[in-house]
Amino acid sequence: MRYEGPIYRPPSEAGSLLIQATAGCPHNRCTFCMVYKKGPKYRVRPAAEVIEDLEAARAQYGSRIQTIFFPAGNTIAAPTDTLEVIFRAASRIFPEVRRMTVYGSSRYILEKGEKNLRRLAAAGLSRIHVGLESGSDAVLADIRKGATREEQIRAGRLLKKAGIENSSYVMLGIGARALSRQHALETASALNEIAPQYVRLRTFVPKEGTPLLRKVEKGDFVMAGPHEVLSETRLLLENLEAATSLRSDHYTNYVNLSGELPRDKTRLLGMIDDALKRPEGSFRPFFVGTE
Repeated sequence: MRYEGPIYRPPSEAGSLLIQATAGCPHNRCTFCMVYKKGPKYRVRPAAEVIEDLEAARAQYGSRIQTIFFPAGNTIAAPTDTLEVIFRAASRIFPEVRRMTVYGSSRYILEKGEKNLRRLAAAGLSRIHVGLESGSDAVLADIRKGATREEQIRAGRLLKKAGIENSSYVMLGIGARALSRQHALETASALNEIAPQYVRLRTFVPKEGTPLLRKVEKGDFVMAGPHEVLSETRLLLENLEAATSLRSDHYTNYVNLSGELPRDKTRLLGMIDDALKRPEGSFRPFFVGTE
C-alpha cells in the first residue's frame, strides 16, 4: 500500500484498513486544523492505483478486514465516477467488509447532491465522518469552516435521504469564552434538525502552526477552561433532543461520555455534574497539539 502526506483517521476507525483515495484537503482553510497546512496539495489518486492497493491488502490480510476507511481530508470531494469505481472494487475484493467510510464536510456533500450520493451508497459507501464543529454561523465564520449552519443542516438531511450514515463531530470550546453559550445552544439545535446516527465530541486544542493558535497567543481567542467546557457540554446535552449515539472518543476530552440518546441523557448529565465537582487542576493541563 502507498501513502502520501499525513494519514489521519477517526478514532472509531482504529481497526479499519486504511487505503488512500485522495491526498490533502480541497478546503484546507479551517483555522484550527494543522494537518495539511504544509501540504500535500489536494489530489485524487487514479482509481487503478487505489485498486492495486486494495488487492495488495487482500493478499496481505485476506478475509480479516471488516471495515475500510479511505483517507485523506474530504475524500468525498473526489469525482463520483472515480469513487464509485473504487467502492465497487473494494466490495468485490473484500466481500466480507461491513463498512466503508470517508471524511466529508458539508460543502462537498452538498456539491455531490442526492443522486450521486445514492450512487456511492449503492457502490458500498456506508458512512461519512462529517466535521460539523458547530451549528453557530458566528463560530463557523470565525473558524473558516466553509459552510453555514443552514448548509450543515441541508447536508445532514441529504445523507439521510441517500441512506448514508452520518457521524458528526462537534468541537467543544471552539467558540472560546465569548461564544460558548451560543455555540452550545445553536449546535444542539442544528443536531436536532440533522439527527445524525452519531454525535462525536472532541475538545478544542490549539495546534502548532495554525491561525487559531496565533489568535490564542495574542489574546484574541480566550480559551474556555475545563469547568467552562464541561458546562458548555452540559448545555449542549440538555438541549440535544435527537435520537443519536453520543460518543466522546477523543484524547482531548475532559470526561468520557458514551450513551444512547435520549435514553441515557440523565446518566450522562450526572457524569458531567460529577466532573464539575472536581478541582480544575485535576484535569489534563493546557497543551499545544503537534499532530
